[in-house]
Amino acid sequence: MKEVSRRSRRMDRHHKRKKQPGLNLVSLMDIFTILVFFLLVSSSNVQQLHSSKEVKLPTSISAVAPKETLVITITGRDILVQGRKVASISEVALSEDSMIPGLMEELNFEAGKSQFSKVEKKARNVTIIGDQKTPYEVLSKILSTCREADYTRISFAAVQKSRPKS
Repeated sequence: MKEVSRRSRRMDRHHKRKKQPGLNLVSLMDIFTILVFFLLVSSSNVQQLHSSKEVKLPTSISAVAPKETLVITITGRDILVQGRKVASISEVALSEDSMIPGLMEELNFEAGKSQFSKVEKKARNVTIIGDQKTPYEVLSKILSTCREADYTRISFAAVQKSRPKS
């Protein structure tokens, strides 16, 4: 047999020390599988409307779910747009004006932020989440203000109950 030189043996030892370990794909695949299942579970088709404990929604048998839109919440004391207080229920109820100035300002501000504000001015959507004990006068003023701000597609949030069987 051919004898290997000392330098060659030293080079072989050196290369063996620098050799990169192989990539273990089993644990990597486990992580990606868990990640895929997490993303599938967390991205469901059900739309969650933000609702506080102060608001008790009325019930409805409608099967059509509202689209994601601007949300007006009517609690027992306040009117909120996207979670920001714009008016007080007591002030609105006592006011003789058919419109709510704070709500009008906020609706116009939100319309200006929208990317479709100039293109689809007539197709602005709003969802109203109101307590079932909201006075009609207050609701009427909110609807008038929405109409004046060109939010003409109005949806009301309600708890869905099953249809009675015929």
